[in-house]
Amino acid sequence: MAVRSSALVLLLSLGALTPVQAGPVVCTTSLEAPLEGSVPVEVSRCGPVTTTSELMTRRFYSYTAPYARGIDVTHQITDILGIAMGGGDGTKVMGLGFPDQTIVWDGSAVENTYQVLLEQQSHPLPWRTADVSNGFCTGLARGGCSTPSPAAAPIRGLW
Repeated sequence: MAVRSSALVLLLSLGALTPVQAGPVVCTTSLEAPLEGSVPVEVSRCGPVTTTSELMTRRFYSYTAPYARGIDVTHQITDILGIAMGGGDGTKVMGLGFPDQTIVWDGSAVENTYQVLLEQQSHPLPWRTADVSNGFCTGLARGGCSTPSPAAAPIRGLW
C-alpha cells in the first residue's frame, strides 16, 4: 500500500512540474451501432480548435523560421550548409533547402491552406446567372422587383 501511495505522490509531483496548456475544444457526440442484443452507445469525441489566424501563421513558418529567430549564428551556419530550420521557434530541422527554397515551400504551404479554407467557406453549388439577384431593384422606392424565395424558385440543371 505504501508503494502505491508513494508512486501516486511521485506522479502527482511530476504532473505539477509539467506546464499544462488548455485551449478551446469542440466535441461531437454520435450514436454508434449496437452489437447484437444491446442498445446503441453514445460516443463523444473532442478535438482542439485552431483559429484561421493560428493556422495561417503556423503554415507561414512551416519551413522557414521567423526573421528574428532566423538570424542567429546557428541559422547562418545551417543556411550556408543548406539545412532548413523551420517551425515557429526555428529549431526544427525540416530538410535540405537553402533559404530561397524554404520560402517556396512556405509559399506552397500557405497556398494549399488558403485553397482548403476557401473550399470550406464556399457554397458547394456554383452561382448561376439566374441565381444572382437583380441589382437595379435596390434603388427603387416602391420595391418594384420581387425576388422569389429559394423554395419557390424552379430547380434547374447546371447547364
